[in-house]
Amino acid sequence: MLLAAEHVKKTYHLGRVSVPVLRDASISVREGEWVTIVGSSGSGKSTLLHLLGGLDRADKESGPVLFAGEDLRKFDARRENRYRNHDVGFVFQFYHLLPELTVLENAMLPALVGLSRWRWYSTRSALRARAAELLATCGLSHRLEHRPAELSGGERQRVAITRALINKPRVLLADEPTGNLDIHTGSGILDLLAERHREGLTTVMVTHDAAVAARAQRQVRIVDGCVV
Repeated sequence: MLLAAEHVKKTYHLGRVSVPVLRDASISVREGEWVTIVGSSGSGKSTLLHLLGGLDRADKESGPVLFAGEDLRKFDARRENRYRNHDVGFVFQFYHLLPELTVLENAMLPALVGLSRWRWYSTRSALRARAAELLATCGLSHRLEHRPAELSGGERQRVAITRALINKPRVLLADEPTGNLDIHTGSGILDLLAERHREGLTTVMVTHDAAVAARAQRQVRIVDGCVV
């Protein structure tokens, strides 16, 4: 298995109140597979995705999250940052583009994180070329110098997908990627993700929409913090 969570638990502590979100959730994803995590609002599906991506940590008594056999709990800070920046790519419902940057600059951003000043200048032209090529495959070659406020919702999500792919991750994690889009635009985004999956990209997507979930090879359902 490329990615797995084994009996993970996650509790949020709000003052003196403890809110268990994941009680005993397990999932495994083979390399090249497209899996959707489905469930009602508040069931814990986004929390599980965040644990898989290293954006959050499970409870101390939880089981492990494994990537290519490695336990994320044993990563030091440098390895953890590399995992989140290179091994996985993230696509969110609300895009999270930086408004002051152009489309091209937003797409390049993850590849520039952590580069020394010398490497930034020496690799910038190659990164610009890769970002421009990816944006072109998403139908955005005419938008490279535009800013997010000048784009439609579908175009913003395509920029976000390009940004997620810039470092050639092994896994794409998508949290409600069509949640802010109309049916037609959302279908186009799913077609784009399906194309990347056919090229071999392992994909894990969270959704509450049955029609969206049906596009994947396999569905995993969460109810009250447990995979059923």
